[in-house]
Amino acid sequence: MDNYRIKGGNVLSGTVKVSGAKNAALPIIAASVMTRGESVLSSCPEISDVDSMLKILKALGCRIKNAGETISIVPDDMDRCMIPDELMKEMRSSVFLAGALLTRCGEAVISSPGGCDIGKRPIDIHIDGLEKLGASIMHTNDRLILRAGDMKGTDIHLPYPSVGATENIMMAALGAAGVTRIFNCAREPEIVDLQKYLNLCGAKIGGAGTGIITIKGKTPLRGSCHDILPDRIEAGTYLLMALGTGGKIRLSNINGILLGPLIDVLEAAGYIIEQGDSFIYAESAGNEKVKCSIVTEPYPGFPTDLQPQLTAFLVKNGAGSVIKENIFENRMDYAHQLKKMGADIEISQKEVIIKNNNILCGTHVKAKDLRGGAALMIAGLMAEGETIVGNTKYIKRGYSRIGEKIRGLGGEITENEG
Repeated sequence: MDNYRIKGGNVLSGTVKVSGAKNAALPIIAASVMTRGESVLSSCPEISDVDSMLKILKALGCRIKNAGETISIVPDDMDRCMIPDELMKEMRSSVFLAGALLTRCGEAVISSPGGCDIGKRPIDIHIDGLEKLGASIMHTNDRLILRAGDMKGTDIHLPYPSVGATENIMMAALGAAGVTRIFNCAREPEIVDLQKYLNLCGAKIGGAGTGIITIKGKTPLRGSCHDILPDRIEAGTYLLMALGTGGKIRLSNINGILLGPLIDVLEAAGYIIEQGDSFIYAESAGNEKVKCSIVTEPYPGFPTDLQPQLTAFLVKNGAGSVIKENIFENRMDYAHQLKKMGADIEISQKEVIIKNNNILCGTHVKAKDLRGGAALMIAGLMAEGETIVGNTKYIKRGYSRIGEKIRGLGGEITENEG
């Protein structure tokens, strides 16, 4: 099993350029199949999830050129609408292709999406929205066969502001005649980025970032050039790594507004935070103590994707803090790994209570999901001795060159491939 070996105790300080956002890049790559001509996407993160999505597009017949963080996609010769099962299971975000393929091909064949094991993430809201547009959906074994038929724009009220469902319905609505309005939609910045890309391609979409998105269907789409939004989750992870070790960090290519809930917690504890349009600077004086009560919520609330990293950070200096997970029911699995390192925490299915400030000790731990894996790396950097974090495949799904960036901050980390 591949692993990271981390020697704890070093103070992390320096500068990190934030990569493009995983959660923006994946739906935009999926959306590119609806266009004619070339799309050039820059600032794409070099992560395994992007690699998996590009494999799917190649299997569908798209022409791909990949040069580091710049990707060229030409879908003109695409001649298939069935995603191979083995590729679909590599990543959950492949489900975004359902809406895109309905618009491009009038049909989509997908299997149950894969991804991290953080609890049930049903795609019922996706399916219900697509059916409201007029798509027909048939279940056969482990596959879904979706046909566009005569899709027409309509009003769709989501029972929950699901990010994936909002994006999927946006893409499918582009293939529906008339106007579609999505109510109670997700407001994440990554959805705004998807709207920006699609409008550059010729779409007429408005309202992303608010509670109602309006889409005019049947507008011709052409390829365009787009720079992917910076990754607020990656930025928050490195912020917590540096401050957790008593260091200081300058994050470039990131607007602090995207990290408002986390910055609020850190500023309340006395950390020095400066921010501008494209940077965040943070510094620890060494005497900060955090006591907070966090509940994960849809944007603009505290993001579920930063909850494990914040919990690991709090183990060292956040006695009395309470972290409650309201999005995914199994996201607390990583906390049991923290206990192996000496964390004095109380764990329930959806809540972690930090009992006392702890001195963590390095040991063997195992990542079971992307963000939980990042939390274990933060704990390893704060711990005494060596921590071995197994199952690096999960971490590589969402962090571009993480070992290189940690070493650039003064951390000691090596990777073993087993």
